[in-house]
Amino acid sequence: MTKKITQSIIIILVIISSSSIDAEVNQDELQQVETEIRDSIYSKILDSYRHFWVKLPENYNPKSHAKYPVVYLFDGFSLEQNLEVVYNNYWGHYLPHMILVGISNRTNRTRDLTTSKVESRRGSSFNYETGGADLFTSFIENELIPDIDKNYPTTKYRTLIGHSYAGLFTINVLLNHSHLFKNYIAIDPSLDWDGQKLLKQAKTELKNRSYIGKSLFVALAAEQLHMSDESVTIDNLRQNDSEFTLFSRSILEFCDLASSTRVQNGLRFNWEVYPEDLHGTVPLPAIRDGLVSLFKWYQFKSPQKYNNPETSVDEIRVLLNNQEAIYTKHFGYRTPPMVEELFNGYGYMNLQMEQPEKAYLFFEMAIKHYPKSANVYDAMADYYISKKNIKKAVEYVEKAYQISNSKFYKEKLDTLKD
Repeated sequence: MTKKITQSIIIILVIISSSSIDAEVNQDELQQVETEIRDSIYSKILDSYRHFWVKLPENYNPKSHAKYPVVYLFDGFSLEQNLEVVYNNYWGHYLPHMILVGISNRTNRTRDLTTSKVESRRGSSFNYETGGADLFTSFIENELIPDIDKNYPTTKYRTLIGHSYAGLFTINVLLNHSHLFKNYIAIDPSLDWDGQKLLKQAKTELKNRSYIGKSLFVALAAEQLHMSDESVTIDNLRQNDSEFTLFSRSILEFCDLASSTRVQNGLRFNWEVYPEDLHGTVPLPAIRDGLVSLFKWYQFKSPQKYNNPETSVDEIRVLLNNQEAIYTKHFGYRTPPMVEELFNGYGYMNLQMEQPEKAYLFFEMAIKHYPKSANVYDAMADYYISKKNIKKAVEYVEKAYQISNSKFYKEKLDTLKD
C-alpha cells in the first residue's frame, strides 16, 4: 500500500510542478486565448435557440495543430461543476486533454430527452410534451456537432454523458445512433420510461448488433431503495415487483442484459452501484468512475518504472513507444504517449534526481510531439543550463521566444547573454 501511495504522490507532484512552470512561462499567451466560451446556436430542427458552453484544455494553443477528443454533457449548466472538478483532477495520468461541451436542457427537457410519447406515468396523468428524442438527436448530429467541429480543434473521438432522462437518451443513442459517439455514460437512466420500452428494444439490439469499438458505463444510485421499504436492498432488488422499485429494477435488468451479451456484441461494458447516493447526488461520483473506466486503457502501463531510478533510458523509450501505440490504436489517429506537462514534469524530476540522460529523453520527446509549444524548448534550455552549456540553452530559449514572443523568454535570453 505504501509503495502505491508513494508512486501516486510522485505523479501528482510532477503534474503540479510542470503545470506551474507552464502557467508561468506561457502567461502572456494564455491571457490572449479564451478557453471558456458561453454560446448558443439557432436550431432549425428544434425551431429555437439552444445554449451550450465549451471549455478548451489548459494546454490549448491556437498556433498548434493539436486536436482533442470531445466530451458532451447533457444538463450541462446544472452538472458543469461535476464534470469540471473530475476533469481538472484526473487529466494527465487518467484522462487525456479533452474539449468539454455542456448542453443546456432547460428548454423542453422532458420532450427532447424522452424516447416515446406517454400520457401517464407511474399511475398518474403526465402533462408534459414527450417523445422528442429523435428530433433532438437530429439536432445533436446535424447542427451541434458540426458547429463544434467547425469552430474548435476536435477529433471524432466523442463521449456522451447523460443523467436521468438524459441517461435514457444516452442509451437510446447507443442503441440506435451508435456512430455518433465512441463512449457513453448513462447515470441513473430512466429505463422504466413507457413500460420499459427502450429496455425491451435493448433485448433485441444487444443480442443481434455489433458494438465493437463502443464503450458504456452505467451508474445506479441505490440509497433511495430504502426510503419506501427498509427491507429492499440491491441484493434482493431483482425479486421485488413493487412500483416503487421499477426505476432501479429497470437499470439492473439492463445491466444484467449488457453484461451477458457483451462477449457476443463486442460492447465494452461496465457498471457500478452507489449504495450511499441518491438520484440527485450520484452524477459526481458516476462521472468520475465512468470517465476513469472508459479511459482505463489510457492510464500508463508500468508507471512505477517511470519513477524508478534504476530504469534505463532504453527501457523508458520502449515504454513510451508502446504507450503511443496503445493510444493510436484506441483514438484511431497518432497520439503522443504523454501530455506535454508530463513530459516536462518527468524531465525536471530526473534533473533533480541527477539523471540527466533520462531528463534529456523526456525533453527531447516533448519537442518531437509538441513542436509548436514554446514551453518544450524552454525546458530543453533548462537542461542545457544544468549542463552549463549556455550556448545551447540560448539556442532553445530563442526558439521559445520565436514561437511565443513572450516577455518571459526575452528576459531569460537577456539574462543568459549577460
